[in-house]
Amino acid sequence: MAQGETQPVVSVIVVNYRGAADTVTCLRALAEHDYPNLEVICVDNASGGTDVAEIKAAAPGVKLVESPVNSGFAGGCNLGARHATGTVLAFLNNDARPAPGWVGAAVAELRAQPAVAAVASKVLDWDGTGTDFVDAGLTWFGMGYKRHAGSPLADVPAAEHEIAKDVLFATGSAMFVRAGVFAELGGFDERFFMFYEDVDLGWRLNLRGWRVRYVPESLTYHKHHATMSTVDAPDSGRETFLLERNALAALYKNLSDETLSRALPAALALAVRRATARGDLDATRFDLAKGAGPAETGPVEVPRTTLAGVLAIDQFVELLPSLAEARATEQAARVRTDADLLPLLRKALEPAYPLPRYLAAHDVLVETFGIDALFGQRRKVLVITGDAITERMAGPAIRAWNMAATLATEHDVHLVTINPLADPPPAPFRVSAATRRDLETPIAWADIIILQGHVLELAPSLKKQYAHKIVVADLYDPMHLELLEQGKGVPDDKRALDLIGVTKVLDAQLERGDFFLCASERQRHFWLGHLAAMGRLSPRLYDADPTTQSLLSIVPFGLSPQAPVRTGPGLRSTLDGIGETDHVVLWAGGVYSWFDPLTLVRAIERLRQRRGDVRLVFLGMKHPNPEVTEMDIGARTMLLSDTLGLTGKHVFFNQQWVPYEERQNWLLDANCGVTTHYEHVETTFAFRTRVLDYLWAGLPIVTTDGDSFADLVRKERLGVVVPAEDVDALADALEKALYDEEFAAGCVERMAAVAQRYAWPEALKPLVEFCRNPRPAADRLPGSEDLVVTAPVRGKEMLRRDVDLIREYLADGGPKELVRRVGGRVVKVAKQRLGRG
Repeated sequence: MAQGETQPVVSVIVVNYRGAADTVTCLRALAEHDYPNLEVICVDNASGGTDVAEIKAAAPGVKLVESPVNSGFAGGCNLGARHATGTVLAFLNNDARPAPGWVGAAVAELRAQPAVAAVASKVLDWDGTGTDFVDAGLTWFGMGYKRHAGSPLADVPAAEHEIAKDVLFATGSAMFVRAGVFAELGGFDERFFMFYEDVDLGWRLNLRGWRVRYVPESLTYHKHHATMSTVDAPDSGRETFLLERNALAALYKNLSDETLSRALPAALALAVRRATARGDLDATRFDLAKGAGPAETGPVEVPRTTLAGVLAIDQFVELLPSLAEARATEQAARVRTDADLLPLLRKALEPAYPLPRYLAAHDVLVETFGIDALFGQRRKVLVITGDAITERMAGPAIRAWNMAATLATEHDVHLVTINPLADPPPAPFRVSAATRRDLETPIAWADIIILQGHVLELAPSLKKQYAHKIVVADLYDPMHLELLEQGKGVPDDKRALDLIGVTKVLDAQLERGDFFLCASERQRHFWLGHLAAMGRLSPRLYDADPTTQSLLSIVPFGLSPQAPVRTGPGLRSTLDGIGETDHVVLWAGGVYSWFDPLTLVRAIERLRQRRGDVRLVFLGMKHPNPEVTEMDIGARTMLLSDTLGLTGKHVFFNQQWVPYEERQNWLLDANCGVTTHYEHVETTFAFRTRVLDYLWAGLPIVTTDGDSFADLVRKERLGVVVPAEDVDALADALEKALYDEEFAAGCVERMAAVAQRYAWPEALKPLVEFCRNPRPAADRLPGSEDLVVTAPVRGKEMLRRDVDLIREYLADGGPKELVRRVGGRVVKVAKQRLGRG
């Protein structure tokens, strides 16, 4: 395959307006460029005169598009884009020339970084000694500017121009953008005509989660303002008018409601002061406080540069109805906050104009309107759980609660439960219950939605109206694997349908999510397999991050970073029959079908024959979530204990769950913690959340082999790991943990360091980092398209392919196989043609 066939077609668009000489120089340079798949399009913006004829004569291989009207740089570029066939669009000013590698370096970046929508070229002056564009900046009042522009390149720090970086926008004089993304955003905003249309496009790309990347190896040289100088004079005010009007338009379209409500009034006031200061106009001329002399009614001379600023505000108002529609579109599609983009603004409080009266007004407005705090708005994070939020919380609710608590230190957090049981303890964040209908309001409010379980099925707007919103799916609970064991008691057909339903729920999350959380390395491998089987682990996602860590991260269940402190009575004070010197084994969680409490009860029966003071306590038999179906394993466990005569003597069942904030009192009364389960697939990928409480309280752990915690206990020597359903081994392990003081002390000592790794702030770090810089997954960015596609087979190549196929069919099965294959192909082609008809 030739080199060009492996590279995308790049359509370079050059707009000409009464600058044929410069345009011809530019087009000739492009004709000699070193990129193999280049389409060059020149748009003449109704120049008149001899421009079109000159361009046709000098560059006959260029696709020339003649516009009937001058639609400005923005409209000319959009017209060229509509005639382009490339999957990458390049915009190059007609007074610029590309250096070797200009296209190749940009394309390499776009292919290597699927989340980069646009590449900003490095732009120097015509002789390469002065700086034109090496970085972008934006003031709080909407004026985009090229940082270091006009400075000698030798005076600009190398780190500022030699290293690739993310920027807010690329300069329209030399930039690249994915064609699909450009079309998705509607191209440049033609209301801008010229100036800041590139700022506006880059701003919108960033707001939608795309990145704009400055690539210094993509180099061009530019005669700055060569086109403008041929049609305008420096003091005419026309350029000033466009800059002032377009800055307000960009500000109005792209700032959030909260920021705009304070920034726009201040920006309008500052624009007036900028106009009067620029023209050195006496703004106190009509102030009667200066004295009342003879009345003057004649015209007042106003400099054109002052008038340009005032008229710009007037025409901004004229544009407001159409800008309001554009603003609604951008605000509905944005996934990034103003605070997210603050680093890309570089110096948002840069006044931009060194005029004394103007600078004084700038400082007053910044202070009066609190501009310096505007871009520090906290992100809005919605955490939704299906579990009951009360003082007695189960694992999913505990996890959601701690996510909310940790994220609330940096963001505005709202924790919502769709469970009817909601009586939350006091919290430093908002907590509420919601029905399916009620979810729409918090979803519309949020920037990021973190969901568990079946929540996505109750929020269909996240798949439609709010499909652009960033969703984090918490997959720490493989529900379909639990259901395999949990559903054994229901009819076969219902069991199969239930499993299909739960799997569909998980599939929907895996299709929709931008970021996924799982509890262990085992789970990570499991979910990566699931993503790959669904086709979600696509080349685009892989190219964006071959490690997939930015897509799927391990966030285990956590525990408090503070050591447990007794706050009230524990199990020894609450349960009759347990003395202060008894040796207590604690089962600190629910009793579910995938667990094996029966072997545990039998082991206690075996152990109590030689250790009469052994006691086993089940922390809570009745799940706090009323929607969780009671499982018969609990009843079977109590029946076995009754039959063996252990209940109330050696085995104790606490029916109601201990409140979450009081569980430490029960843990501190125990001598070791236990969890036992059967050997099946649920165990392989399970994460026994309440085992962490044993780490927290320093309880030696006795656990059945087969899950990730068994691996941890074995590796870190935190207790004893036993085979599944082995009564004798379990009894011996419990005896060692309870009665071998030296062994138990060693376990406790080693637990302290391990527990810190599972403290909530540490466990939630991947989620915290994601929420600090949230973006849609690379394959969910709007306008994503393949850059290189296989060309259709035609002519001799098609004939050669068909001959090769005939030989293959004859070799495989002779004439019959050939007839069968050819017949199938004919039917397929006929169906396709009928479908098109």
